[in-house]
Amino acid sequence: MKLKIALLAGDGIGPEVIEQAVKVSDAIAKKFNHEISWHPALTGAAAIDAVGDPYPQETHDICASSDAVLFGAIGHPRFDNDPSAKVRPEQGLLKMRKELGLFANVRPTFTFPSLIDKSPLKRERIEGTDLVFLRELTGGIYFGKKGREDNGNTAYDHCVYSRKEVQRLAKKGFEMAMSRGKKLCCVDKANVLETSRLWRETVQAMEKDYPEVEVSYEFVDAVAMRLVQWPNSYDVLITENLFGDILTDEASVISGSMGLMPSASVGADVSLFEPIHGSYPQATGKNIANPLATVLSAAMMFETGFGLHDEGAAIREVVNKSLDAGIVTEDLADGGKSYGTTQVGDWLAENV
Repeated sequence: MKLKIALLAGDGIGPEVIEQAVKVSDAIAKKFNHEISWHPALTGAAAIDAVGDPYPQETHDICASSDAVLFGAIGHPRFDNDPSAKVRPEQGLLKMRKELGLFANVRPTFTFPSLIDKSPLKRERIEGTDLVFLRELTGGIYFGKKGREDNGNTAYDHCVYSRKEVQRLAKKGFEMAMSRGKKLCCVDKANVLETSRLWRETVQAMEKDYPEVEVSYEFVDAVAMRLVQWPNSYDVLITENLFGDILTDEASVISGSMGLMPSASVGADVSLFEPIHGSYPQATGKNIANPLATVLSAAMMFETGFGLHDEGAAIREVVNKSLDAGIVTEDLADGGKSYGTTQVGDWLAENV
C-alpha cells in the first residue's frame, strides 16, 4: 500500500519524538511491504517564527491532500508567559482541527503489565483498565464567541453546541462501544448547563438505535472522582470539548506516564495522530523525551487510519518488549539505567 503522510513535528520535543515514530513506521513499512512518502510541514511556534502564522495555508494544503497526519507537539514558553501575545502556537492547533474537520478526539487509556506499579494509583484500582474517551473537538467553549467588556475588566467565553455536533460524536461513541465492551458513558453537567442538557437528550434519543449498548449518564465532577477510584469500570466515554480536555489529562496518569499515551483526532476525510503530551520545552534538545506515545500514535494511525491491524499490533508488541527489557527513557527508569530518545527509537526500529 502507498501511504502519503503529512509530518508535523511542531515545537519543543515534537521533532525528537516524531523522528523516532518515523523510524518505526519505516521499519513497519519495510516489513509489511508498504511505501510511505512523508511530507513535512510547519505548525505552532516554529511556523510563527518562519511565516508569522501557526497553521499556514501551505501546511493545511499538505494535510488535506494526505492520507493521514502524524503530529508532534505545539507550544513555547515565550508565548505562555506573554498574555498580550496576539498570535499563539495553540491557535494553530485549533485552526487545524476546525479546517480539517477533526471533530472527535480518541484517547485510549490502558495499563502496561511491566509498568503497573509506576502508576500513582494502587495496582488493585487500575489493573485491567482499558477505556477510551471520545472528546468533541470543534465546538464548545473553545470555539464560542469570546471577548472583554467594561474596559477589559469583564471577560466572557460562550459555550455553544448544535444537536448535529453532538449526534456525530455520539454515533462514533456508540459504534466504538459496539466493537468493545458495549458500555457507553455520556459525561456532562446537565444539572447546571443548557448545553449539557442538549447532550443528554440527544444521546438518550439515539439509544434505541443501539439496543445492545448499556448507556449511563454521569456528571463531569463525579467522573473526575471515579477515574481515580475505579477506572476499570469504564469502557467508552463521550463528552464535550472542555470536559474532555481536562478528564483525558487526568486519565493519562493512570498508566504511569503521559509519555505513554497516544491519541487520534478523527475527521470525515483525514485523521491526525499525536501523543497526548505537550511540547515539554524543558527537555528540548536533551535527548531524554519519551517517544513511546508518539510511536503508539503511529500504531493507531496504521490501525484507525488505514485499517492495517497487523501493522499496529506489531508496533504495540515491540513497545511492550522494550518496556519488559528496560529500554526506556529516564522518566520510566526509576533511577536505573536509562536510554536516550534516539536510542529507544533505534531499538524499536531494529526489533520490529
